[in-house]
Amino acid sequence: MNPTTILLIRHGETAWNAVRRLQGHIDIPLNAEGERQAGALARALAAEPVDVIVSSDLMRARQTAEAVAAQRGGATVQIDANLRERCYGVFEGMLYTEVERQYPVDFALWQARDIDAVMPPGERVAESFRQFYARATSAIAEWAERHPGKIIAMVAHGGVLECAYREAVGMQLDSPRDFQVKNASINRFTFSDGKLALTGWGEVEHLSLAAMDDVI
Repeated sequence: MNPTTILLIRHGETAWNAVRRLQGHIDIPLNAEGERQAGALARALAAEPVDVIVSSDLMRARQTAEAVAAQRGGATVQIDANLRERCYGVFEGMLYTEVERQYPVDFALWQARDIDAVMPPGERVAESFRQFYARATSAIAEWAERHPGKIIAMVAHGGVLECAYREAVGMQLDSPRDFQVKNASINRFTFSDGKLALTGWGEVEHLSLAAMDDVI
């Protein structure tokens, strides 16, 4: 059996991304730039074979996935809430600077990558990074196992992409992140024998001004 191919994509930009306001599970749509990015992404993937399109249930991911599906003649987008971003509890909706000022101890634990630290609850109960990592990587594996040998375009969030990267390269959860996770980027993995492998990271050439001229 051939390995399953996963094109793991971060959603396009939102207004909150642009100002570094934590979204987590808050359902924020794409901004105008994010919509342009989604269109450019869809054009870039139009010629690639894709068997399955799946998305987080949050609007910013769904809108990005729907752009990809529309470019492919209205293909079906399947939804999985387990592909959501990490839940940040009371931090959600706050600027990073506000979190640091109002919750200095919790902010310090977060920035120090304490993987079992849990932010104070807000409207929702927060997840530790360890809990989030288990949820995200399990969701990716389940889709791969459900569609063996197929090509899956999976639209999710920066945190989900980080978890996949760490899983694929064997990177410790508490080590500093030394890689970028860009909006509307294409990141390539294979899944075989229960293991995720990285084959390409951070493709954003389609977001250049030249590539986006026709989608403005």
